[in-house]
Amino acid sequence: MEQFSLISDPLFYLVAIPAIITIGISKAGLGGTGSLATPLMALVVSVPQAAAVLLPSICIADIFAMWAYRKTWDKTNLKIMIPGATIGIIVGTLGFKYLDSSMIKLIIGTIAVVFSFSRFIDYLRQKIPPAPTKANIFKGGLWSSICGFTSFVAHSGGPPLNVYLIPQRMDKTIYMGTLAVFYTYVNYAKIGPYWWLGQFNITNLSTSFLLILAVPIGIFIGLWIQRKINDIVFYRTIMTILFMTGLKLCYDGITGLI
Repeated sequence: MEQFSLISDPLFYLVAIPAIITIGISKAGLGGTGSLATPLMALVVSVPQAAAVLLPSICIADIFAMWAYRKTWDKTNLKIMIPGATIGIIVGTLGFKYLDSSMIKLIIGTIAVVFSFSRFIDYLRQKIPPAPTKANIFKGGLWSSICGFTSFVAHSGGPPLNVYLIPQRMDKTIYMGTLAVFYTYVNYAKIGPYWWLGQFNITNLSTSFLLILAVPIGIFIGLWIQRKINDIVFYRTIMTILFMTGLKLCYDGITGLI
């Protein structure tokens, strides 16, 4: 039987605690900030270990998010997104041991950068934004399956999912509620496969349960942000976070491949 142990490197906690707080902020206030968590953690541990340590904290944060947005979600989108994500999780599970995490980071980062940069260029040109899009089975299924896959590998499902959701320009509360339900399903669906793949050793689990104490801090900050900013600022902030996250993922992917 394995003995109780924690990750002992102080540098790990200097990085891990802010990473957990960004997850709380993402769940309660600014969807997308949670994609920063794995890249931050990957500065001090491997991507698979970072993903394993983060998952229990993410699942706890999902409970808070579900409660905060329990009456506000888009059922039509969820009927499309959840089956798509399930496919992505299955593919991620079966291919986990053969995946190059650096290449995955580069792909996710490129999607995030191209999408957010194109939106920024449209803003500079003062281009009239197109009419909000509607839920779409093909687009929703495609991007949510990519989200399920990238979320399984590196908890970085935000960039591909936002490519689908942001053009719909839904009310920010509906947007956050839809994310809350969707990611609760996705993250709890990952628990069994992670266990099967041997990701939950005693050190990772013990460290994760300690870090859970930081989740409420992020939730509180996220709820405060969500209540204080209007829809325009809200979505511009998400696009900025998406762009910065994409750059970080591209950098990590390129340096990892080199």
